[in-house]
Amino acid sequence: MPEEDKFKRHIAFKLRIGDILSGNPIMDEERFKHLDLDGRNVVRVNVIGNVVEKFESTGEKQYIFTTIDDGSGQIALKAFGDGIEKLKNITQGQTILVIGVLRNFNNETYISPEIIREQDTKYLLLRKMEVEKNRSKSEEFPKEKIVAVKDKILGVIKNAEEGIEVDQMITDLRDISPEIIRQEIQKFLEEGIIFEPRPGMVRYLG
Repeated sequence: MPEEDKFKRHIAFKLRIGDILSGNPIMDEERFKHLDLDGRNVVRVNVIGNVVEKFESTGEKQYIFTTIDDGSGQIALKAFGDGIEKLKNITQGQTILVIGVLRNFNNETYISPEIIREQDTKYLLLRKMEVEKNRSKSEEFPKEKIVAVKDKILGVIKNAEEGIEVDQMITDLRDISPEIIRQEIQKFLEEGIIFEPRPGMVRYLG
């Protein structure tokens, strides 16, 4: 497997359920490609919610559907066949963290869970605060300036054929704060535009 391919696994975006529901599902004919959310291509998500409903099939076809709510909206978790083990021990009233892949069928966006962990209820509020903090950071600058900064950072990465150290970028781009540089690099990683051949170094996938 080429080195680049190993780093194309989609990073799970930390989101609130309402954000997912407000996104635009992008389809390739009938196949779901990704969720367009404020210009980000979202395939995997990391959400926290309370379990409000659970249904388990009793027939030949095995599946479990569970609904979670984080105060901003509700979304279904769906597992089929051998995958139902992930939802088997989930009970109504639990607060859970879910990392999973987004799917869309019959105009319904849902999550196919990969990892599920029970959480203390306080993490619902912490996630809300975390997402809102990240959102306010992105609103501090005019959109035109944000695009210009992103293009400048990505241009530096593109021009470094063998990759570039993040610390070197911070040194070279003195007109951009280190916090903004690291924030944009993280977004590029999440979107699969760049990858880390080793910690502290980034390279354009191209």
